[in-house]
Formats: sequence, C-alpha cells, structure tokens
Amino acid sequence: MNYRIIWGVLLAGILNTAHAQDNVEASAKMCFSCHGANGVSMAANTPSIAGQPEAYLKKALLDWKAGLRHSATMAGMVKPYSEEQLSALAAYFAQKPWSPVAQNIDAGQVALGKSVSERCAGCHGEKGASSDGETPNLNGQWAGYVELELHEYRDDSEQLPNKKMRKVAQKLSEDEIKAVAAYFASQGK
Repeated sequence: MNYRIIWGVLLAGILNTAHAQDNVEASAKMCFSCHGANGVSMAANTPSIAGQPEAYLKKALLDWKAGLRHSATMAGMVKPYSEEQLSALAAYFAQKPWSPVAQNIDAGQVALGKSVSERCAGCHGEKGASSDGETPNLNGQWAGYVELELHEYRDDSEQLPNKKMRKVAQKLSEDEIKAVAAYFASQGK
C-alpha cells in the first residue's frame, strides 16, 4: 500500500475544503456592506441575516436569482453565484448567532402590536422566534425593515412567493403594520 498516495489524497481534500471555506468567507464579506459585520445589520431598512434559518436564506437567495422576488440590489448581487455557492452562503450566515437589534420602540405601539401579532404567530411564533427552520426570525429584527416587507406583501405588483404572507399583510391597516413591526422589534431572544 502506498501511503504517500493516501496522504496526498487526504491532504488535497483538506486543502480543497479550506479553500472552499475561504471562498465562502470572501463572498460573505460582500454581504457585510449592507447586512453588517457577520450579518448583523446596523441599518433600519436592511435585515439582519445572521442566525436566520438556512432553508429560509437559501430560498430567498435562489428566489432573487430566479427573479421570483424583486430587489434590484439583491438580484444583481446573487446573479454571478451558482446555486451551490448561494447554498454555502446561506449555511454560513445560518451558523452565526441570531442577535436581536436594540431599538427605541414606542411602548404603545408594542402593546397594539402584541394583539395584532396573533395573526403572525402561526408561522413566526408568538414572539417572532421561528422554530420550523424555514420561517425568518422577527424577534429583534429592525422594525423599519419589517414595515417595508409588510408593505411589499400588501402590494400586488410586488413579486413575492409567499401567498399566505400576502393575505395576512393585506388585512393589516397602516397602524397595525407599524404596531406589529414595533412588537416584533421589541422582542429579544
């Protein structure tokens, strides 16, 4: 048995794995410019993606690539990546810890949002901490981002794949949208 060949094959596999991880980290750094260092956003209209469920992140990335979701920025960012590369990015950010963002939230909005959020609890959980592995966490997500998403889901001209989410969002008033966003933004881990 030639141990040099065996060691050579093992070493090549280890180096290829390390190289692939370096490529994922380099690609992830491109995401940091909008989604914050390690995927924790510091901008109220941009979601934190660190710690979101891998299946959710992968589906969102592939939907943007396929044109099933609209975002000129995201569509342009994901276009050059293969499905395998996008899957690796989803896995990378999913392994990061979910970090709720500290925000100044109006207590009155939170109280109204708690009563309205019952419509959301079936998928997102009572406090916005998803447990199904496919639904995004809302607990501690930026209120401004949640509001933007709810407005997009209310707009029939927007291309968004989740029909159930569209139906729920279309039933919310402007005040309820602000309140639901405030409620989920105020929830910690």
